[in-house]
Amino acid sequence: MTITSPPYDKLRDYQGYNLDFENLAKELYRVTKEGGVVVWVIGDATIKGSETGSSFRQALFFKEIGFNLHDTMIYQKSGFANPSKNRYHQIFEYMFVFSKGKPKTFNPIKDKPNKTQYNFSKKRRNKDGTMTHQDDKSRIEVLPFGMRFNIWRYVTGRGNTTKDSIAFEHPALFPEKLVRDHIISWSNVGDIVLDPMNGAGTTTKMAYLLNRKFIGIDISEKYCDIARKRLLISPFNEKKR
Repeated sequence: MTITSPPYDKLRDYQGYNLDFENLAKELYRVTKEGGVVVWVIGDATIKGSETGSSFRQALFFKEIGFNLHDTMIYQKSGFANPSKNRYHQIFEYMFVFSKGKPKTFNPIKDKPNKTQYNFSKKRRNKDGTMTHQDDKSRIEVLPFGMRFNIWRYVTGRGNTTKDSIAFEHPALFPEKLVRDHIISWSNVGDIVLDPMNGAGTTTKMAYLLNRKFIGIDISEKYCDIARKRLLISPFNEKKR
């Protein structure tokens, strides 16, 4: 699987580097195995009063080159950077989940509390008064926790996005918990996790902690150095590298 958050709409200065989106997307399709997944975390800038729509154009391009748009998920932040005066405050980004064919792996996270826990019968009354499952005495149990919805909320900022202070030398981080949850969902232990715009190394760190193999690529040597240091200070740094 791949999980990454590309620089979009020149909202940040990534040491002067630019994104060659279309060639990158084509390469992701080439290297993704059948059944593999690409999680693309992205938002839109607002320029002269209009959102750019870059996220939608990129999603459609992924479909054009062969990916399925398996799910359109939302990453909801706990706060906003810039107050809006004539529109509602912007607190989310898209998490497009693209798949090459049918996803091979899905490990749903079940941590959404169900409001009630009870047992109920399979029996239902038909229009003519008879009962379905007439002789079925089994019952279906509602468990305390169910599968999440596709809007995920995370508390962001220092101490929440990550506790690694060195990571904040990068201008735009996504939360470690977000990356962890996607890696758990779309891969298994021993699988390969790729981030072709690895930045400060959140993906490689979380893949390492979750016992996945990982490949992190970044054009900036500075960011690669930060990513390496984050592996060294990770909680399991006694593991072999």
